[in-house]
Parts: sequence; structure tokens; C-alpha cells
Amino acid sequence: MNAVDAAAGILGHRARRDVPLGRFTTYGVGGPAALLLENCGADDLTLARRAVAASGLPVLVLGRGSNLLVADRGFAGLALTLGEPFAAIHHDDGDTTVRAGGAVTFPVLARRTAALGLRGLEWAVGVPGSVGGAVRMNAGGHGSDVSATLVRAWLFDLAGSDGGGVETAAADLDLGYRRSNVRPAQIVVAAEFALQAGDRAAAEAEVAAVVKWRREHQPGGSNAGSVFANPPGDSAGRLIDAAGLRGHRRGSAYVSPKHANFFQVDEGGSADDVRALIEEVATTVEERFGVVLAVENRLIGFEPLPSTGG
Repeated sequence: MNAVDAAAGILGHRARRDVPLGRFTTYGVGGPAALLLENCGADDLTLARRAVAASGLPVLVLGRGSNLLVADRGFAGLALTLGEPFAAIHHDDGDTTVRAGGAVTFPVLARRTAALGLRGLEWAVGVPGSVGGAVRMNAGGHGSDVSATLVRAWLFDLAGSDGGGVETAAADLDLGYRRSNVRPAQIVVAAEFALQAGDRAAAEAEVAAVVKWRREHQPGGSNAGSVFANPPGDSAGRLIDAAGLRGHRRGSAYVSPKHANFFQVDEGGSADDVRALIEEVATTVEERFGVVLAVENRLIGFEPLPSTGG
């Protein structure tokens, strides 16, 4: 019995085989997962941990897929999504801390906290991912990031043996620029943020300003936000533009004419084209300016990029 069959035997009817993952990502392209477990509750995560322990399958946690590119050949492991039990927001009157489930979308959390007159997460309305994904990559924008307000997170380790979600202090997550030490088999099932009491109208006005700025400066459509992290003291988009690559196309993928650090892909296009474009752009920028761009998108099922290790 192979690993997929072993895991499938434990997961039973809850898991599906060979499900294309494109629809779970904002790129909208990508191959299938060997197994997919959707809308997980606590019991499902426990079952998934048994399946992983028995099979040794790799794990891919899918949030909103807003920073994810899966190869056309797919993912030869277990992919899973969190469900409604992890999509709640908890706040007590008079308190400035907010706890959100890992499946809560960051824009929803930003709007909800602003409506409560709490300041500190207004910028998050421009991050189309989930709370879990935002913690995993220390998402940021508009002068702030997750580390500025995160107090603690609860991690469920599919490769571990602990019972439920283990509480982990933010200081122990090694949060840096677009990174953390959360491992692939760990799922951020909840996070707590410490915010500041403020004026509701001012908070909501800042949320609206972020939305307006994003619409004016960043493209919509099939993309996964910034492809490369900004190098120290510079902008990845500026470097790509200066290399003459704004609008450059590779197969079904192209550099956005609106923002050079956003890559678009045609409907029905190829994830492998996006990966090839990423490598071409990184190589060109390094040759022209001597700057090695680090990939911010998560690349699943591909060989590492020669220069960036992404």
C-alpha cells in the first residue's frame, strides 16, 4: 500500500483524490492535490494527524491561497482547508484584544475591529489572505505587519502528538520580514491581537483609504500579490520596472503593467508559466543590478529557483 492509499484509508469519505488546487488560489491555476480535506473542524484535524503519522505524506495548508502557486503537476500530499469552527472572531466589551480563528479573512478582521473602534489592523484590509496565512508569513503593508499587534497564536501540529492547538507566544514565532518559524505541517488555528482603543470613524476612514490606494496602485484579477520581497532600501517593483520587464510575458503569464511586482496569468493558463516568469525576472534583475530578489510567493511542487532558493 502506498502513502496516499494509507492516508486515504484513514480519512475515508472526508478526503477526495486528485482535486485541482487552482480554484483554491488567487492565481487560479495549478495541478491537483493527491488528497484534499476541506472545511476541517477539530475532529478532522485529529483524523488528519493520524493519516499523516501513518503515511508520512507531506502537508499543504490552504488558507485563501493569496500567496500560493502550485505546479501544474500538482502536490503529491495532503492539502487541507479550515472550516467554520475556525472562522469566528471573539471580542469582549471594553477589551482591546481580539481573537480570530485561522480561517477568518484578514480584510474581514480589519473591518470588524475598525467598526469596534479598535486601531492597529486597518492596514490588513489590503491583505486578501486568512488570519492563519497572515501569521505564517508575517503579512504586512502600509507601514505595519502582523508582528506589530500579534500577542499569541494557537498551532495544531499535524506531525506532532499534542492534543489541540498549542498556545505559542508571538515572541516564539521568530517573526521577521514576511516569515515565521511556523512549519508546513503546523496549522495556525487562531491568533490573538492587542489593539488600541480609538475613534471608530477614524479607523473606518483609514480602512477606506487603504482600499482606495490598493485599487489605484495594484491590479485585480488573477495574481497573488507581491511576488518578491522588497530588498533592503529598495523596491522589487522598481527594480523589475527598471529592468524593462513591466508587461513582459512568458506564455500565459505576464508582469502586470500596473505594478511590476505583481504577475498575472491568463484564464486557463499555466502555473509553470508563472514559475518560469518568476525565474526569468529574478535572473534579469540579478544580471542587471546585482540584486538577488527573494520570492515572497509560496511555490509548491517546483524545483528551487537557482538564485533565490524559492
